[in-house]
Amino acid sequence: MPELNAALADRFNTRLAQILPSPIRVVDQKFSAIDGILKLTLGEPDFALPMHIKDAAKAAIDEDDSHYAAPHGHLALREAISDYLVERFDTPRYEPNGEVVVTVGASEALFATMNALFNAGDEIIIPTPTFPMYEAIANIIGLKVIGINTAPDFVLTPEKLQATLAEHPNVKAVLFNYPSNPTGVTYTGAQVQAIADILAEHQLLVLSDEIYAELVYDGEHVSMAKLLPEHTILVSGLSKSHAMTGYRVGYVAGPAALITHVGKMHQFLVTTVPGPMMAAANEALRHGRADAIEMRDIYKERRDLVMAGLAEAGFTAAQPGGAFYIFAKIPAHLNTDDMAFVYDLAETVKLGIAPGSIFGAGGEGYVRLSYAASTEDLQTAMVRLKHYVDLKA
Repeated sequence: MPELNAALADRFNTRLAQILPSPIRVVDQKFSAIDGILKLTLGEPDFALPMHIKDAAKAAIDEDDSHYAAPHGHLALREAISDYLVERFDTPRYEPNGEVVVTVGASEALFATMNALFNAGDEIIIPTPTFPMYEAIANIIGLKVIGINTAPDFVLTPEKLQATLAEHPNVKAVLFNYPSNPTGVTYTGAQVQAIADILAEHQLLVLSDEIYAELVYDGEHVSMAKLLPEHTILVSGLSKSHAMTGYRVGYVAGPAALITHVGKMHQFLVTTVPGPMMAAANEALRHGRADAIEMRDIYKERRDLVMAGLAEAGFTAAQPGGAFYIFAKIPAHLNTDDMAFVYDLAETVKLGIAPGSIFGAGGEGYVRLSYAASTEDLQTAMVRLKHYVDLKA
């Protein structure tokens, strides 16, 4: 095993070195060492991919789709994305040539977009609790993150946004994620409109991560791209809606003047997305919309199951309007140090859930449970949680 020359020991990106690995993955990996543990830590759908989508990928392989695709993705998929957004969420029709880029998942979409559109020192608002990747990318680029603690209801209100903008007049953009990871909170059309009005008034860019848009249970998802298209970069993908996390297909849509730069960064990062994966995504968007609805209905049943189990165990949580997460408050009579709580829970009853504090300000004293697991596993998880609470009584 080669040892690094001592003179080269400081040859690394110092910003990256200051950022810890994904805290969700770190916790999940530690739990994995516990024999027999049941984990509700990751947002990993348990559904098998529908056969017609698999067949589309297989057909592309058989047809020798093994060469470089167009940098922005297969035109057929970009057309499907444009049609899907209009037909499903009533957005403007994005021009497939110039206003849509297919990416390696929503994660690459976020990284490419933030690198393409922001400069070191730019200020960006990120409401918390939030998905840790957002701030990690911002820190790698050298952005100044302005947090807005949305606890205890986990809603970004116009009042909170206006107050923050008054304190930080140089803010360039807002990163808005809904339905939310980790809280499951989403917004009505009126609530999104109120936020959009403020963003327009202040001439701000909005990076709208709507990866969970298909998973809205009570009402309809209203896209920021519908209400404020001239300010919005829309990020989404098929990982959550169609249980295609391993296929790694996401996309970015927005005004051509900005998407040009996003596409350039995307090309430097990954060149293009694999062809067979894009063929599968095209099939999902053209002929698999009912698949997403079927999964959504099952997730809703699972949400209700877990909410009932949490209530029985003495936990409180805001009713999630979307995604597949519940952000629950640890009862006061238990150890409300959420990190200590989840490790003791894992060791005592072999149940793994995520500590709320890893999602930023407002998450302390909470835990996140993912109900993207089988109904049987969720039932077992609630039994184990109640047993833990009874042991600590």
